[in-house]
Amino acid sequence: MRLKNLFILLLVCFSIAAQAQLSFKETINLVETPIKSQDQTGTCWSYSTASYMESEAIRKHKEPIDLSEMFIVRYLYQRKAENYILRQGKTNFSQGALAHDFMRAMGKHGVVPQSAYDGRPKGEERYNHAELVAVLKGYLDGVLASKKPSTYWKEGFNAILDVYLGKAPDTFLVNGQSFTPKSYAKHLGLVAKEYIELTSFSHHSFNSYFVLEIPDNFSNGLYYNIPLAQLKAQTDYALEKGFTVSWDGDVSEAGFGRTEGICLLPVNPKDKNLFKKSVKEIQVTQENRQKSFENLTTTDDHLMHIVGKAKDQSGNSYYIIKNSWGERGDFKGYLYMSESYFMMKTIAIMLPKDALMKEVKPTVFLPVSLE
Repeated sequence: MRLKNLFILLLVCFSIAAQAQLSFKETINLVETPIKSQDQTGTCWSYSTASYMESEAIRKHKEPIDLSEMFIVRYLYQRKAENYILRQGKTNFSQGALAHDFMRAMGKHGVVPQSAYDGRPKGEERYNHAELVAVLKGYLDGVLASKKPSTYWKEGFNAILDVYLGKAPDTFLVNGQSFTPKSYAKHLGLVAKEYIELTSFSHHSFNSYFVLEIPDNFSNGLYYNIPLAQLKAQTDYALEKGFTVSWDGDVSEAGFGRTEGICLLPVNPKDKNLFKKSVKEIQVTQENRQKSFENLTTTDDHLMHIVGKAKDQSGNSYYIIKNSWGERGDFKGYLYMSESYFMMKTIAIMLPKDALMKEVKPTVFLPVSLE
């Protein structure tokens, strides 16, 4: 009898242990392309938006593609350089940028497949832009130190990009068909002026556009400001209608489980059960979200790609997030973000005008790119 009771006790303990881990059941799983890694670069904005555009191409034409992130990165360095010189060095020059910067570059220059431009002219296995950015900024500071920039400083800047990233192609072949970068974007149905960025902060009027005050917004991108409840409802609506969503937000919190692949906003960040089972999360309001932004607890850290929704074993809802750090963590590059985390830590989202709810559609549509 004692052995039987011991056996039952062991079964109970094993059952509890087996459940001591959050598990998820997908409720929406939209088509997306494989996980990539940005390696040692600060180009998450390009990886996340390229992933988003890949899903858009699939949604429109059912054509799986692999876009070159570095093609867009190359043109962004040029744009940042021009901005840095004209502002006489009194602005940010770094690897960071935002979704609208990708879209503007795409609108002006087009896109190319990874096979046509991988941005590794020396055959490197991994990307690392630390030296590149240091060289570029040193060059620009040297140009400024001359007091009167020459008419050909851009040629020298582009020569550095050619060495580190390679020359951008004018034409290339895909399945035997010749394209230019702009004709390829048109072929895929990727039109930059169809997209809008949404945010929710009360220091500006709702239902209006404003330039979001974050360091990487060097290009003064306009965001349409809506109440928090609408931001969440709009994201859910888009996913339900088959649209994936571009996400920009904060990943610096204790509840952002890089290894566990789970993002929570716990009342007690030191809870020993964090990431193991459902924990009590902070109730997010417009007011505490605003406070978190203004005291710099919520910062613009990282861009990712929302590709679906899921529920845990307690029925709580999560967003399925595609990251760009390679197949890392318990979910091999994917994250499950709680709704509380989303509502507090989202800086902005981007989606096409066709995905907008009627309650959100602005009277005047100002796209992220006018190109």
